[in-house]
Amino acid sequence: MLRFALSITLISCAFAAVPALMPVPVTVRLATGKLTLDSTFRAALVSAPDARLEASIGRFVARLSRQTGIPMLGLKEATPKLRIECAGAGNDYPTLGEDEAYTLDVTSEGALLKASTRAGALHGLATFGQLVTLAQDGFEIPAVHIEDKPRFPWRGLMMDPARHWMPLEVVKRNLDAMAAVKLNVFHWHLSDDQGFRVESKRFPKLHQEGSDGLFYTQDEIHGVVAYARDRGIRVVPEFDIPGHTTAWLVGYPELGTTAGPYEMGRNWGVYENVLDPSREETYAFLDAFFEEMTGLFPDPYFHIGGDEVVAKQWDASARVQAFAKQNNLKEAHAIQAYFNQRVQKLLQKRGKTLIGWDEVLHPDLPRDIVVQSWRGQKSLAEAATKGYRGILSWGYYLDHLSPAAFHYGVDPMSADADSLGPEAKSRILGGEMCMWAEYVTAETVDSRIWPRAAAIAERLWSPATNRHLKSMYARMEMVSRWLEWTGVQHRANYAPMLERMTGGRPSEPLRVLADAVEGLGLGPRQRVGKYTSLTPMNRLADAARPESESVRALELAAANVAANPKGSPAEAALLRREFSRWAANDGPFQQLAAQSPLLVELKPLSRDLAALGNAGLKLLDALEKGQAPAAAFVAEQTREIARMEKPAAEVNLAATRPVKALLKGGRK
Repeated sequence: MLRFALSITLISCAFAAVPALMPVPVTVRLATGKLTLDSTFRAALVSAPDARLEASIGRFVARLSRQTGIPMLGLKEATPKLRIECAGAGNDYPTLGEDEAYTLDVTSEGALLKASTRAGALHGLATFGQLVTLAQDGFEIPAVHIEDKPRFPWRGLMMDPARHWMPLEVVKRNLDAMAAVKLNVFHWHLSDDQGFRVESKRFPKLHQEGSDGLFYTQDEIHGVVAYARDRGIRVVPEFDIPGHTTAWLVGYPELGTTAGPYEMGRNWGVYENVLDPSREETYAFLDAFFEEMTGLFPDPYFHIGGDEVVAKQWDASARVQAFAKQNNLKEAHAIQAYFNQRVQKLLQKRGKTLIGWDEVLHPDLPRDIVVQSWRGQKSLAEAATKGYRGILSWGYYLDHLSPAAFHYGVDPMSADADSLGPEAKSRILGGEMCMWAEYVTAETVDSRIWPRAAAIAERLWSPATNRHLKSMYARMEMVSRWLEWTGVQHRANYAPMLERMTGGRPSEPLRVLADAVEGLGLGPRQRVGKYTSLTPMNRLADAARPESESVRALELAAANVAANPKGSPAEAALLRREFSRWAANDGPFQQLAAQSPLLVELKPLSRDLAALGNAGLKLLDALEKGQAPAAAFVAEQTREIARMEKPAAEVNLAATRPVKALLKGGRK
């Protein structure tokens, strides 16, 4: 444990020597020297041949070449600077619980990566890429010894193309980013009330009438599964039943509890439409459906959703109620448990293990299912005590746009699990972050996943003692920029979205405002009540980032200046520069807004930002002179900041925070 604590200190305090690593490895020991990267760099597998791993190494070198701008041709005559030893190729597809450990040694002569499996080797390559840093003499890697392995075997990301369509290129670039931070499960939410997204040759009306023509062909599904496999990622599909099935029922209304007809869901929320559990035809349909779909997804785990089943139609159906009485099913949860038992057997005969959300948990279900908990750590621990394996998603809902610090503080092995015995604890498999898509599109989804997903990836990979928030944020910001080399567009789409809002006019005044706000998550946007699947997502609320890097830096600077006004000249200068920019921005912004209907709603926000800039400058003046600001000024600013902290135009004015920090310091 002491060695690990030392490792954290080295990473958090010596950024010039050690690049940002995320997730933090179990052991990092610095040594003397560096490995220089140049055009002679070559990486080679020096153990038994493995065509897939060799292809992965080739992709890694190509990315490293893009990352450094150095042409790395991998000439065969060149001595490999990075040697990879892999004890065995392992299974055809990644498997739960496989050995993912690796060691990495870097000296001035070269680097050696050793792993027992292909998965471990891929993780080691990801770490090697993060170690690259720009120094005086070019790109280099510090001499270092790393020993690493994951804390949890299940580290996932769920994406939802059912509500807003996500084309293949979006899926694939996020798979690349997942691999870069050592995530290993891609949970693909492929059906919901708003869309059924997979081609079915057996039941073609599922995708023909339930997708608006936006679906993945079976060839494309095979391609994504292979793409993920080659990056060490398992693909777990989810087809939500018996609720969230409106898109199924558009083409096959006979599956529904009511006669229909049904229309594609356009609004958000929980629909009442539900499959009929009383008819044998429902199970015959599902039997044939699973026969087809399980053939597309080789992973042994298959997700059936099972959440948010509204009992209204079951309660009103004489047929369902007669069926319930005949089978001694006392209430809706018992009816759903019966349904799930039937489904579990259909999956079991095809070698699949059922996964479902919290609601599937019932004493009548076998203990080999997996429960995905959206209700919380207590629910997860309770499932483990009852003999069920589980994964945590509560606290990892990326669509809520919570700060990375919140996600980072959520652990599957929580206080609720402390009292569990070793066997019960082993049933807690890890966690999975959720990117529900009501308020994201293919254009914005990357910015809602990254870089915060890297913080969750670290929570699921690194030792539990790794909790230093300042270090996490510093590393996350650097990793955010590094992730761009994987192809994700969480940063790249920001400027074009702002320029679209200005109609192609110079967008700097909007950029100043946008950098000072933060987007709102599902709850606040849902309460607005105006969104459907057809609503344009082209406002500042959509472009704004979940967390503002620039405001966070100003908030830290303000706290230091407030604590020691004379001892923080560089930070005071930073604050003065940014406050002056805010104060001067409103005039140009109002002129720009007069020419763009998408900016009109932001006019009051711009005025508030200018007022914050002026208030911040006055507070800086008082602090630097050693004077307390006037009581009337403090009272006025306190009232104004309280007003400004309320959301406007579906964003938060994050710029209040550094001014509030100075105001707090000025009261002392």
